[in-house]
Amino acid sequence: MAKICTIKSYPTNQSSLDDSDDGSDRVHSACEDASSAVPGPASTATSRLPESGRSSVRGAGAMGRLSHFLFTLRSWAARRLRGPEEERPDSFLERFRGPELLDLTSRGSNAQSSLCQPDGLGKRNKKEDKKDEIKKDEKKDDEKKDGDKKEEEKKDAKADDKKDEKKDDKKDDKKDDKKKEEEPKKEIWVMDPSTDAYYKWLAIIALPVFYNLVMLVTRSCFNELQENYTYLWIFLDYTSDFIYYSDAFVKSRTAFLEQGLLVKDAQKLRANYFIKPIFKYDVLAMLPTDILFFKYGYNNPELRFNRLFKMSRLLEFFERTETRTSFPNVFRISNLVLYILIIIHWNGCLFFAISKTLGFGSDTWVYPNSSRPGFERLARKYIYCLYWSTLTLTCIGEVPPPVSDFEYLFVVGDFLVGVLIFASIVGNVGAMVLNMNASRTDFQTKVDAIKQYMQSRQVSKELEARVIKWFDYLWTENKTCDEKAVLKHLPDKLKAEIAINVHLDTLKKVRIFQDCEAALLIELVLKLQPQVFSPGDYICKKGDIGREMYIIQDGKLAVVADDGITQFVVLGEGAYFGEISILGIKGSKAGNRRTANIRSVGYSDLFALSKDDLMESLTEYPDAKKALEEKGKAILMKDNLIDEAIANAGADPLELFDRIVNLQNSVDATTVKFARLMAEQVSTQNKIRERVKSMEAKVKSLSKDEKEEVVEDKTDKK
Repeated sequence: MAKICTIKSYPTNQSSLDDSDDGSDRVHSACEDASSAVPGPASTATSRLPESGRSSVRGAGAMGRLSHFLFTLRSWAARRLRGPEEERPDSFLERFRGPELLDLTSRGSNAQSSLCQPDGLGKRNKKEDKKDEIKKDEKKDDEKKDGDKKEEEKKDAKADDKKDEKKDDKKDDKKDDKKKEEEPKKEIWVMDPSTDAYYKWLAIIALPVFYNLVMLVTRSCFNELQENYTYLWIFLDYTSDFIYYSDAFVKSRTAFLEQGLLVKDAQKLRANYFIKPIFKYDVLAMLPTDILFFKYGYNNPELRFNRLFKMSRLLEFFERTETRTSFPNVFRISNLVLYILIIIHWNGCLFFAISKTLGFGSDTWVYPNSSRPGFERLARKYIYCLYWSTLTLTCIGEVPPPVSDFEYLFVVGDFLVGVLIFASIVGNVGAMVLNMNASRTDFQTKVDAIKQYMQSRQVSKELEARVIKWFDYLWTENKTCDEKAVLKHLPDKLKAEIAINVHLDTLKKVRIFQDCEAALLIELVLKLQPQVFSPGDYICKKGDIGREMYIIQDGKLAVVADDGITQFVVLGEGAYFGEISILGIKGSKAGNRRTANIRSVGYSDLFALSKDDLMESLTEYPDAKKALEEKGKAILMKDNLIDEAIANAGADPLELFDRIVNLQNSVDATTVKFARLMAEQVSTQNKIRERVKSMEAKVKSLSKDEKEEVVEDKTDKK
């Protein structure tokens, strides 16, 4: 029955669709009314009509026009009662055909279906129409969702495009930054304060500072000196000013350490210079006070006294020189004398200025009148003032007594300064002399202690004489220095470098150490002990247990017979012996015993390396230990001093026993550490328990109101 109404059996008249505003709604309602009014058999008969009879319903007959009018009237009434319905186009068809074509098609199909539905099929088609409407509603919802998804996809696409653009911009910026970084920065000139160039610059800047310190007061007090050499002073003054300004630039480019690294950034260097207090003094020293010369004249050098604010550079130069010189005590004495001379010079200039103010020859204390023969010369004026100042400040001579009150006050001040100078001279010179003789004093103290001991123990005169000669040799050859005591204040790295510089070449001469690791050689170098032997001393005797190996640094050793006189061979500088005995090679026929008598011909300087120090170092280098043992075996096999059967046997029981002992010691140490950790854990737990108990007691002692306040405070904080 559902297949009876088709497009072929009920063709649509296009003119009937154009006569209505909404053909689909009208035809649908008319079909429903007709199906309710016409009985079932009629509908069956109608469905069986031929195609020509069905087409006459829309023809020119009266029944056709009446039925069409009734259908139109009913559809209009139904539309007025139900109101307009929303169109729900098929989303697939809309994408495939287009919206206008879809509307026309839906109208034509609805009109055809409404016209072709007789009474029997109308009820059934109502249910199908409702299902179709539900399906259309679902399709429309799907279309809306698809549309929303499309819009979201478009928005996401736009956002992605924006993100991509931003990423591209960032990439471009990064590329630009990388290009900027890759572009070599312009290297600026920086002064490293640890270099010789900085010290040389300090020497240059110290010259104008010292010139101003000495000559400004001299020219201010002795007008004759200022007036006679005006052009010379102009040249020297402005040369020193140029050096002052150059020094300001150098200070702004002087590098400094930040987190152990040398800062070379120009902005940071300038900021560091501006922050320092010395910058203020440099500004004061560079103020152009010479402008006042236009008002008061050039013969007023006291206007340039602000140049003395640069004194810090002169003091820095003295400090650097003291650390660099090989004779620090001599430099300290010279520096002290220089300070005293400068104070005497300034005091003498002030004496002449006071005499000029009070009037030359006005009394017996001031400088005599220039009318007296010999006192009119400039040299006599300065030497007389310097002499008076020296006598006054050192308090070692008589000077004319003062007359006026001002003269008395000035002399009292000079006496006080003189006492301080005298005390500083005595104290500093005494300390310097003691420092110069400190090493001799310590050495003499040791010698006196040895002499006293030998006298108390009644040592033979011959042995006492040998001991004293040995000490004399140490002092004359400058071998009294205790290397460990001197180097103990240095870090291990610098200590190792010094030891390498001094002893590494000597250690490399030993055959068994020639191919060893550098780290092992450094450790061994630090363990070398210098020893000095007197003429005739035995370094080792045949049969002695070998606990050290020796390297000859200076002197000659003789391998002698048992009588101690017959010499087999003489060992010179760079020779070594005893290396096999300290290795403890298994299978050696001599074991760890010495196989020869070695005696010092004269005074000999040797380096000794003990067996314990060597084995301690080799524990961290097992490969090097094996290599040394193989070399030792090769040397013994070459000299036929090794038992190959014993050497090729298993591990030495003594060696295994030593390993077991070392392992037991390690286990004991670990047990002790673990016990300490457990004790610390128990004590920590007890402390935590006590704290928890105290907190519980405090909480229990609180009232309800106080607890609520605490809870509220915690909630507010959260």
